[in-house]
Amino acid sequence: MTARILIVDDVPANTRLLEAKLSAEYYQVLAARDGFEAIRLTHSWQPDLILLDVMMPEMDGYETCRRLKDDPLTTHTPVVMVTALGEPSERLRGLEAGADDFLTKPVEYDTLLARVRSLVRLKRLLDEWHLRGETARALGLSTEFAEPPSVAGARALVVDDWDLGAQTVQDALSREGILPGRAGSESEALALAGAIPFDLIVLSLSMTAEDPLWLASRLRTTEVTQDIPLLLIAEPEQKARLLRGFDIGANDWLLRPIDENELRARARNQIRRKFYQDRLRSDLGSALEMALTDPLTGLYNQRYLMRHLHGLLASGRADGLALMMIDVDYFKTVNDRFGHAAGDRALRLIAETLRGRTRVFDSIARYGGEEFVVVMPGTGEHDAAAAAERLRRAIEDLGFAPQEGKRHPLTVSIGLAFAGAHITTAEQLLQAADQAMYRAKRSGRNRVEVSSAG
Repeated sequence: MTARILIVDDVPANTRLLEAKLSAEYYQVLAARDGFEAIRLTHSWQPDLILLDVMMPEMDGYETCRRLKDDPLTTHTPVVMVTALGEPSERLRGLEAGADDFLTKPVEYDTLLARVRSLVRLKRLLDEWHLRGETARALGLSTEFAEPPSVAGARALVVDDWDLGAQTVQDALSREGILPGRAGSESEALALAGAIPFDLIVLSLSMTAEDPLWLASRLRTTEVTQDIPLLLIAEPEQKARLLRGFDIGANDWLLRPIDENELRARARNQIRRKFYQDRLRSDLGSALEMALTDPLTGLYNQRYLMRHLHGLLASGRADGLALMMIDVDYFKTVNDRFGHAAGDRALRLIAETLRGRTRVFDSIARYGGEEFVVVMPGTGEHDAAAAAERLRRAIEDLGFAPQEGKRHPLTVSIGLAFAGAHITTAEQLLQAADQAMYRAKRSGRNRVEVSSAG
């Protein structure tokens, strides 16, 4: 998997060394000499990852990272800070500035490449969700947090068979407002993760009774847990297992002895990223619902209806496919006498009546204005006609009161058509039902007419 990587360092020798290593792995590499150039190139070149030196003139790496993370256009570009400063306080400062990781010079290239692969995968995933989120934004839904969301109340699962190690992690997470759970085995972890919607899983690679990498693999291949951030905790000598964990799909890591503040910072970053992805997924679902449903009645709209009919007819399941075209009689009178608000209430009342008196596998759509369509798969002519008559009577019996103390009758004219040898497309089926419905109108309204085509 290739990617664009931006190296930011004011020492040319450092840049050339990193560039050579990454180019050998077929990554596209570009270099910047300072933070200002890094910000400019991030906007124009759109890298998948930034390797950012800390010690630079004019604007150091911390400030550069902070500005990148504060910019909505670059906030989700992963940043790995690379520096000779290895103190825990420096790592914490970088993580709090928004860095995704913090590597110390001289860089271990196996570790660097493992982090590059992991963060590039994450960037591609976020890019995909971000593009999908454009649909939601086009429909007026916000998909951005105005500020970094609080992680208080988030749920984390700590998986460790060492009581003291697990308790240390749980205590640190609790001080961040995160609600920690505990599992001491693979089976217990999988059971808890399947029952509780966790926002983070912290997995110890030092478990003795079982191989924790098997659990990491199961978590990444199980649908309910595959998107939960996975933070590994390892001993310094477990480098090989740590790198294998990243190949499996881990998101972050921490070495013992654990620095509580660093653990809290890494947990915050991972949970906030999950919240962002969850928000995009939720808004996309809302956008799709808006695109396929009628906002007044909550029924499907014409766009969904046409796709559904085309799918049914193309699937070879057209035998026994019946369709009702339903039009509200004298609906203009309701709007003219009582106002459009009353007309809207009438349409919602009719929609609820249709929804409550059709089968769960029938589809109901508002076709436009005061017209509705009911699609009934697997229905013979006799049963479809009986169902249409039941709906007609149910609407006729509605007690519609457009104003207090005033009653107004509601009736519908229904045209019924069936797919057959001469009706093989959605357009033909709708036209046949429409013609039957207009025949019902001409014959006095408040009645059902069956199409003769088929």
